[in-house]
Amino acid sequence: MRQQTNFREQFRRGNARSLPDRRAIPSAVVRWAKRKGVPKGSWLGRMLERKPPMLVIVALANKNARIVWALLTKGESYRAPVVPA
Repeated sequence: MRQQTNFREQFRRGNARSLPDRRAIPSAVVRWAKRKGVPKGSWLGRMLERKPPMLVIVALANKNARIVWALLTKGESYRAPVVPA
């Protein structure tokens, strides 16, 4: 739990030296998804079908930022969405 609290404090302060490069993560996810494919009907798959990759990268970063902000302000843990079978 100590590491999680430490991460939250560093994220709030914006200490870039101690965190991974936040800009590289969404672009790596999009590159991986284009190479390997994504589950049919997923948010990322639908976005990649309709939009240019750079716009999808920005949208993914925005989505991740909103999720992180909600988690930090509410003090909750992330619960992955349930995927229908």
